[in-house]
Amino acid sequence: MSATPADAPDQSSVLVVDFGAQYAQLIARRVREANVYSEIVPHTISVDEIAARKPAGIVLSGGPSSVYEPGAPAVDPRIFELGVPVLGICYGFQAMAKALGGEVANTGLREYGSTAVTLAGDGGSLLGEQPAEQTVWMSHGDSVASAPQGFEVLASSGSTPVAAFASDERKLYGVQWHPEVKHSAYGQAVLENFLHRAAGIPAEWNSGNVIAEQVERIRQQIGDARVICGLSGGVDSAVAAALVHKAVGDQLTCVFVDHGLLRADERKQVEEDYVASTGVRLITVDAREQFLDALAGVTDPEQKRKIIGREFIRTFEAAAEALVLEAKAEGGEPVKFLVQGTLYPDVVESGGGTGTANIKSHHNVGGLPEDLTFELVEPLRTLFKDEVRAIGRELGLPEVIVGRQPFPGPGLGIRIVGEVTADRLETLRAADKIVRTELTAAGLDEEIWQCPVVLLADVRSVGVQGDGRTYGHPIVLRPVSSEDAMTADWTRLPYDLLARISNRITNEVADVNRVVLDVTSKPPGTIEWE
Repeated sequence: MSATPADAPDQSSVLVVDFGAQYAQLIARRVREANVYSEIVPHTISVDEIAARKPAGIVLSGGPSSVYEPGAPAVDPRIFELGVPVLGICYGFQAMAKALGGEVANTGLREYGSTAVTLAGDGGSLLGEQPAEQTVWMSHGDSVASAPQGFEVLASSGSTPVAAFASDERKLYGVQWHPEVKHSAYGQAVLENFLHRAAGIPAEWNSGNVIAEQVERIRQQIGDARVICGLSGGVDSAVAAALVHKAVGDQLTCVFVDHGLLRADERKQVEEDYVASTGVRLITVDAREQFLDALAGVTDPEQKRKIIGREFIRTFEAAAEALVLEAKAEGGEPVKFLVQGTLYPDVVESGGGTGTANIKSHHNVGGLPEDLTFELVEPLRTLFKDEVRAIGRELGLPEVIVGRQPFPGPGLGIRIVGEVTADRLETLRAADKIVRTELTAAGLDEEIWQCPVVLLADVRSVGVQGDGRTYGHPIVLRPVSSEDAMTADWTRLPYDLLARISNRITNEVADVNRVVLDVTSKPPGTIEWE
């Protein structure tokens, strides 16, 4: 479940042992926010494997099990003899207590959600310099009834006598609550106290270090060969290509496929703004007519996705083959590598893969061909999205690309409910541009994770515009906020902003006479409508 050791930066790292927690990735992100590199490993990892990784610290994550359930994940007590500082969180805290001889009891008193805890004394090195009374986020049934011998109790709650403990001598610590979530008021301080004060890990991991390390790794991997990148205009491929270009310069050629399903100005952003900021060699393939012809008459969303993915593969294959032939004709170095913007969550969720064989399926466009046997270059595979954005800014990429909200690989093709036509694409592009412009003007780009704009092309609504009745299409706004993309809630936009967006769309966009707001969370609704 982790990136391979060879992928990891050289700084001191922390291993997050995943016991099935929904927030394991969030723990790893919070550790990195403290400028310490972290990786996620499965709870099945052996103590010998952990020792071989030589971590500077270990975090035992939460999990859904009870420590007394048959087959529940257990902690090998030898992990606490490695001399490596350990922090247990929720289930990890209980498993730690049990393994060290403490008592974990199922009292029947559960704590879920916001909970008040009281610190004992000065809170020690883990909770020091924090308020004696604070609100944390709990999610547990079992409780630690007594701490292991030699441990100091640091905090308690109304239902949990041992809500945190510590052994400074052995550098072993634990908390019953979830410090990684924002609902725990001083959660980040708990993690930083563990990392910097208790474990003594320096705050040295940053985007500048990542760039220097990855540039060196890329040069070692590619050598004098040529490399290509399928540039979508999104954050991941843009930053990956910029890193590779910084490492090997003109050995890289980027291919941008304009499938006609882009939002307003996105081709210009890639062809002009991105190229100007990086100096990368770019080839644009204009395939708009090809994609529209393939989508003609198709209304089923899954079929649309498959068609778009298939046509993208065909287009990219043809461009790649042309570059290979060009290299052969010139008698220069062969094209041997393909850049892919794989991120760390992709690595974790796919089980960790080695990443150097044939092209794997791309989650955005439906998969590149299995027989396209370039070796992969994945400079972002140890990074989270926010870290990728930081690196992009450090490399000087335009904010319109670095700050771009998530956008599906099939593009506007799956934001039109109904057949995709040139006219409908222009209608949706115009409405989408208005929404993005107004959200930016209102300073909400950081607050909103993304705001899909959907055209209900197969729906007609009656309206009154001018002196007559109209039968136009509704536009749906889907503003959502999310930390992990697995769950999301609709964003409460100001009413005056919604009114302004609605007025502009119905006044400026032909064939639209109604704007509606989607107030469904995820679950039950997905982010996209199709």
